Amino acid sequence: MDKKPQRAMRSGKRTSVNNREFAVITYCFIGLFLCTMGYFAYFQIEKSEDFINNPYNSRQENFEKSVVRGKILSADGEVLAETKTDEEGNETRSYPHGGLFSHIVGYSTKNYGRSGIESWANFNLLRSNTFFLEKTMDKVTDEKSIGDNVITTLNYSLQNAAYQALGSFDGAIAVMEPATGKILAMVSKPEFDPNTISENWEHIVADENSESVLVNRASQGLYPPGSTFKVVTALEYIRQNPGDYENYSYRCSGSIQEGSSKLSCFSGEVHGSVDLKRSFVKSCNTSFANMGLSFDTEKFAKTCGGLLFNQPLPVEKMEASKSSFVLNKTSSTSEIMETSIGQGRTLVTPLHMLMITSAIANNGVLQTPYVIESTQNHDGGTVKTYASTEYGSLMTEEEAGILKEYMKETAVSGTASKLNGMSYQAYGKTGSAEFGNNKGDSHAWFIGFAHREDKEDIAIAVIFEKAGIGSAYAVPAAKAVFDAYYQ
Repeated sequence: MDKKPQRAMRSGKRTSVNNREFAVITYCFIGLFLCTMGYFAYFQIEKSEDFINNPYNSRQENFEKSVVRGKILSADGEVLAETKTDEEGNETRSYPHGGLFSHIVGYSTKNYGRSGIESWANFNLLRSNTFFLEKTMDKVTDEKSIGDNVITTLNYSLQNAAYQALGSFDGAIAVMEPATGKILAMVSKPEFDPNTISENWEHIVADENSESVLVNRASQGLYPPGSTFKVVTALEYIRQNPGDYENYSYRCSGSIQEGSSKLSCFSGEVHGSVDLKRSFVKSCNTSFANMGLSFDTEKFAKTCGGLLFNQPLPVEKMEASKSSFVLNKTSSTSEIMETSIGQGRTLVTPLHMLMITSAIANNGVLQTPYVIESTQNHDGGTVKTYASTEYGSLMTEEEAGILKEYMKETAVSGTASKLNGMSYQAYGKTGSAEFGNNKGDSHAWFIGFAHREDKEDIAIAVIFEKAGIGSAYAVPAAKAVFDAYYQ
């Protein structure tokens, strides 16, 4: 038998195997190369802002040496922050409206860092998208390029109305378009003057300064929600009694006792016979405590999880505290009753309550809140726009419709009736949230929204610290903002 053909066949097989191995190795290297390029492209395109904005990134100093920081403007054209240069070339960051936008716009300093939009949009403000020829001339003449401007969603007149409405109280007001997620106003008091932040830094951050001036109370302040939480409790009752919630009936005698646990309506008020809607409109504590006692607490906790409790809030760039809901199957009767009326250990931020309210106004759908509308070069040319994005549904359209009905009646004949008879239709829920160990100390709350056919709806969350009754302080503040918007 001729062995040469066999050797040739074996040689051919080895060559074929070697070719396959070479091809596999080649494809692996190509795959690794593409993955590496994709990785770098992702971080260059998608994450470049995060890297530049990182306070530990030394490239920021290089940008600052070659670029004059851009302006921050309101949606209606007001300059909120700008850099001024004196005759000797010294740059100063200027805030024309002082403390009016202090927390949301923030500050930018050499020694104490940045906050607010000054921090979140640092990348944009230190970029210069001027024409190539202009940039070239700047380099030739050793002049700084002019940074891009950041256009916000903030509305000057609404911000001013909210600021004035809070008056001398500490607290917060936040306003949002439910259909888009645009933050239209965000006020926190006590405020600070960003023009003098460096000079006053030591005083502001001193341990004895218990006011926490630098905290943005709208997004970072955690408070018991009080009766504003009844929108959540009402939603849970509807979910746990889907075919029977309209038949709910309770007789309020001013207080309720379950074992050794007792709870009363505000000032011991007796509401008599109430259904679910009337319980909501009159903010009957004992009725809501009664509902809470009937709940499967694990289902209640699941609902609250779906409403963004105990998790980071989906907001663009903004620092926001996590709200907390701690009820579970081992919770005591007393804690269940208190939690059902927004007391107990439940804590929320005004921004969180604003987001829940906005979802109700928007048929159950939450749009992700954002505050930066676009960036422009110094000649007004658009560099980048930021579109509205949908987070998802917090509740069904039917559930949102029921809560809308309850909130509308609250503004007509209930605890928020000061909003009745306006040129717009108001919806709302008041709250008086007790805090601390002194009985009777409470924060004044209001959450709600307003509708008129000729304009976008707006939603609002208001809290007056240590003010007492929501209907006495928070409702008039909301009215002032609604009036400014619809005037």
